[in-house]
Amino acid sequence: MNCTKCKTRAVMGLPRHNAAFCKPHFTEYVHDQTAKAIKSQRMFGKDARILVAVSGGKDSLALWHILLTLGYHADALYVDLGIGGYSEQSHAKVQRFAEQCGAMYDATLHIHTVEKEAGAGIRELAQLVHRPSCSTCGTIKRYQFNRAAIERQYDVMATGHNLDDEAARLLGNVLHWQEEYLDKQGPSLPASIEGFAKKVKPLYRLTERELAAYCVLNKIDYIVEECPMAKGARTLLYKEVLNRLETESPGTKQTFYWGFLDKQARTAPPTTSMTEKDQAALHPCAACGQPTTAEICSYCKLMARAKSSAAL
Repeated sequence: MNCTKCKTRAVMGLPRHNAAFCKPHFTEYVHDQTAKAIKSQRMFGKDARILVAVSGGKDSLALWHILLTLGYHADALYVDLGIGGYSEQSHAKVQRFAEQCGAMYDATLHIHTVEKEAGAGIRELAQLVHRPSCSTCGTIKRYQFNRAAIERQYDVMATGHNLDDEAARLLGNVLHWQEEYLDKQGPSLPASIEGFAKKVKPLYRLTERELAAYCVLNKIDYIVEECPMAKGARTLLYKEVLNRLETESPGTKQTFYWGFLDKQARTAPPTTSMTEKDQAALHPCAACGQPTTAEICSYCKLMARAKSSAAL
């Protein structure tokens, strides 16, 4: 198998594009796909201050590396969830990357430790409030990423969601006809109301496999293991189904998700409608000031319940 561009030996085949690339041209392909995503979705400009949500996994570290390599001002935030050895390993991967690559580009790594603020790790918090661990984790991460972006005055918050993630999420939302979630499925969500940071997903044109290869070829050390609390998550089932379809018909994920985005763009203007809906439904949380539909946001309710249960 030879590189589609230079005919030297290829290191990566891409069946969905009917192409294969050597190391330099594969890296170029990844950078081009990310740059195309940023431009086509009007995510941010060259002067923007970007906060990357990093977890220690391949996608978020690859995103940070790509943005820095492309010349963007990109800092990062790591939320230490307190999941025993898993969090210790992921924290170490992020710290090592920041010391090696981040320092080269004068990028800053911010760290938020859940246990310091909440008094317990994710598992203990979930037990205290009688909620699933993944739900508790999601509430905390969304809150902390948004808070950091707003308080530190970043123009945009970027996450490492890839094509596999977005296709699986779309499949779940379609199967259950969750129209509210479908409205916000796009790779670029505006800062629709004061207190919300703009959120973007620059890797939505790239697959998990491609990002794993990018990390290996560019010597980015990441945590390979799945989060131990993700076992049994429905999203993993959706990914398995889509992987089977992709094997039989390369390009299925791309056709499914990109087709949805094309249809979304041809209908009502999503930015305007989303902004209007958010402005009508959201108001500042009475406790912390972040936007919420209730008097007290879900994060503040979670923290209050956890502290109340711990005191008993």
